[in-house]
Amino acid sequence: MARLPRSVVPGLPHFVIHRGLNGQEVFADDTDRLAYRLALTQAARESGAALHGYGLYADEVRLLVTPAASASLAAMMQSIGRRYVRAFNLRHGRSGTPWEGRFRSTVIDAPDWFMHCLQYAEGGATADPSDADLMLNAGQPWTSAGHHLGRRIDDGVSEHALFWALGNTPFEREVAYRCVLAKPLPQATIERIRSATLKGWALGSPAFAKSIGALIGRRLEPLARGRPALDSPISEHRPD
Repeated sequence: MARLPRSVVPGLPHFVIHRGLNGQEVFADDTDRLAYRLALTQAARESGAALHGYGLYADEVRLLVTPAASASLAAMMQSIGRRYVRAFNLRHGRSGTPWEGRFRSTVIDAPDWFMHCLQYAEGGATADPSDADLMLNAGQPWTSAGHHLGRRIDDGVSEHALFWALGNTPFEREVAYRCVLAKPLPQATIERIRSATLKGWALGSPAFAKSIGALIGRRLEPLARGRPALDSPISEHRPD
């Protein structure tokens, strides 16, 4: 079966998952993660994609990105692949690619899903706002959470308007986002994000999916389960 073309809508945020081939690890250590982060920053700038958040995990990468053009997202991921795979293979004496051949992505309805996706990209699911520091020091240091919590400046991150809306000052935004991270994402929300991303469906309401589908010319939501209802037969009137 031919693959469906990837759905990319310039100017709207997209969530991206790129998994390791057959579930294998794609980062051996922090040197690999640093190399990937540098490649990500350079590729985003060159391709015209605004990087809002990222998370580098053992067997996959999660990104939250707004492409400026239809080709921006693919160009960014291809550029990362060229830079990172070459460095990874040279360093570890390998050949081939550690990645699945095709990254997965979904266009998201930003007002409803942007903050959920940012939190999921950064792995934020702490029990208490004060635990965010522990998350950065011991749990997930290789995410953009440190930037959003004021722990460091990440030149590769470009803030979305919805993040700016968390507060009028950097301090207010950092405090507000710390509270966001304090509320673990429901499992159903995580499953919805992953399902939409891995299957290429739009992440949003049915109305959002229909509007984006009409824009790009193909369906962006799964069909309803079960057989479609049949029209009621029209009774035929026969004269006596």
